[in-house]
Amino acid sequence: MRARKLFATLAVGALLTGGAACTSADESRIVVTTNILGDVVTEIVGGEAEVSVLMKPNADPHSFAISAREAYTMQTADLVVYNGLGLEEGVLHHVEAAKSEKVPTVEVGTRIDPMEYGDGDAAGLPDPHFWTDPTRMVTVVRLLAGEIIEHVDGVDARAVRERADAYAKKVGELDADLARRFAAIPSERRVLVTNHHVFGYLADRYDFRVIGAIIPSGTTLASPSASDLASLVTAIRTHRVPAIFVDTSQPAKLAEVLVSEAGVSVKVIALYSESLSEADGGAPSYLGMMRFNTEAIIGGLSG
Repeated sequence: MRARKLFATLAVGALLTGGAACTSADESRIVVTTNILGDVVTEIVGGEAEVSVLMKPNADPHSFAISAREAYTMQTADLVVYNGLGLEEGVLHHVEAAKSEKVPTVEVGTRIDPMEYGDGDAAGLPDPHFWTDPTRMVTVVRLLAGEIIEHVDGVDARAVRERADAYAKKVGELDADLARRFAAIPSERRVLVTNHHVFGYLADRYDFRVIGAIIPSGTTLASPSASDLASLVTAIRTHRVPAIFVDTSQPAKLAEVLVSEAGVSVKVIALYSESLSEADGGAPSYLGMMRFNTEAIIGGLSG
């Protein structure tokens, strides 16, 4: 693998930098597509390897794109980690290009017993938003530790396993805390309406009901029809939904128009459902994101 990386680094690096390769062939690099998985990989790896995260903070995983330089880092990496199940729609062809260069890749979503969408345009298709269930993320931590040890040259396997065990324990503690806190919400108020179908795993884990979504799809790139919105208004009235949860990376205007049309008092609350924030924001890490969302959901449904 080192011979392949050396050739690719010299050839592609020369093209991108006018003759000067920008990365040493001896560096161990893991490229991760989404910033949620990037945070998890960084926690596992520590200083054992360089981690390059492609998705910027506050971005939409369905539509973000990467530069030629970032595509190059994928094709010369020791390991590419991606969410998969169709999430990173603008980046998947770069993942395939890395595969064609014999770069080891791991599609996390296919390895953690994915759920299927229950309704909407994506009904029957696999749901890629598994991170909203911390128990599945414990599985992800174990999976990634094994892939890193197998494919990334020079890492200390014992150190990686120890960090993975410590982080998995934190994620397990998060799950226990969320279960306790969500259980305090009365069952009749444990209903979710979101901007698109993103909380199926959370609903399954913590006994919520997903009443509907403004965009009845698993991707933000779809658009709702007038009948979709009319049906959702009816559901909001029927179930007396107190809040609609929208993603911080998406405009809230459609949700606000929907609330106006429904003619009921419904709060529009922003969550970090698909992306982390900047370091000084409300969700700088996976654990921070889940705790921020928990507070917002409890506040929205209990008030």
